[in-house]
Amino acid sequence: MKTRRSFIQTVAAPILALPLLDNEIREKLLADIPYDGPVLKVALMGLGGYATIVANAMQSCTKAKITGLISGTPSKLTAWQSKYGVDPKNCYTYQDFDAIKNNKDIDIVYVITPNGLHKDQVIRVAKAGKHVICEKPMAINAAEGKQMVDACAKAGVKLFVGYRLHFEATTLEVIRLRKAGEFGSIRFFQGLSGFKIGDPTQWRLDKKLAGGGSMMDIGIYSINGARYMVGEEPVWVTAQETKTDPVKFKEGVDETITFQMGFPSGAIASCLSTYAMNHLDRFFLDGEKGFAEMLPSTGYGPIKGKTNNGEITQPHVTHQAKQMDELAEIIFSAKQPVVPVDGGEGLKDLRIIDAIFEAVRTGKKVMI
Repeated sequence: MKTRRSFIQTVAAPILALPLLDNEIREKLLADIPYDGPVLKVALMGLGGYATIVANAMQSCTKAKITGLISGTPSKLTAWQSKYGVDPKNCYTYQDFDAIKNNKDIDIVYVITPNGLHKDQVIRVAKAGKHVICEKPMAINAAEGKQMVDACAKAGVKLFVGYRLHFEATTLEVIRLRKAGEFGSIRFFQGLSGFKIGDPTQWRLDKKLAGGGSMMDIGIYSINGARYMVGEEPVWVTAQETKTDPVKFKEGVDETITFQMGFPSGAIASCLSTYAMNHLDRFFLDGEKGFAEMLPSTGYGPIKGKTNNGEITQPHVTHQAKQMDELAEIIFSAKQPVVPVDGGEGLKDLRIIDAIFEAVRTGKKVMI
């Protein structure tokens, strides 16, 4: 008598075996087959605002589940245990979470803490033998990022960065069209990333915890977006900083930075990162044969896109739920994402950020 698992495998096998089947069609066919595979057991570290978004989104995941919690606030641990059904024995503080090493209920830790804490926390998780997801930016500079990548490699664990948009349908459709040559040779990219930040006492305006200002929070979207939209790695940057409120934006905390990047093909990017203006969430890609625009381009969705041929119509799926299910497939099935989400990808963004800060400081073009 066949088991439920063997039945599902029998149904799914012919679909997976079709090499020429479009990925989107394959996923739609597989979506109707109940999932009966391994589930990624996730511990969330840092139970703040974004962790709440991730936790709520994960309630619709089929391949990932919250099984652990790490926080410096006892009351949060208690409340989250109850809300998400987490066993108290899988809950830790920042002082004792190294003990996850012996906990089989945790496969991976999602580090969602201030940027300045990422390096040490990720390295501790790696030493405990667990895979890691680290929110972006991965660290406050490339030197720290390299230490994290090396530590995870040494420990034999995977390091991912929280690039939710690398799994987002409209974003992936623009990338597919660009790869297919629909826009021709790419000549220009524009990325506008910004909003008016509120509470002046928050950690995002603390140089030690944030590593900077708007660039380390919102500007990284235009950096990363330029790379996956253009499909190349920049070779130089120039940058200029504007600061209208030196009280709120202290030394080392950028308010607004405009920056430019040059690519090997001759394509150029012009981008804006700011904490002083609202309504800035737009990507524009221009090629010799056509264009693509996403507005909004990086928010929690729906992402809206259009090209010279009309509107891009893709279904909206909660970004964080899609991200976590996809990461489970990467770990369990060695699935290759269209755009990388590993530590090496995060390190590339950090090297560009370092170069942008250097360009602001010196007023010169900086080679990457």
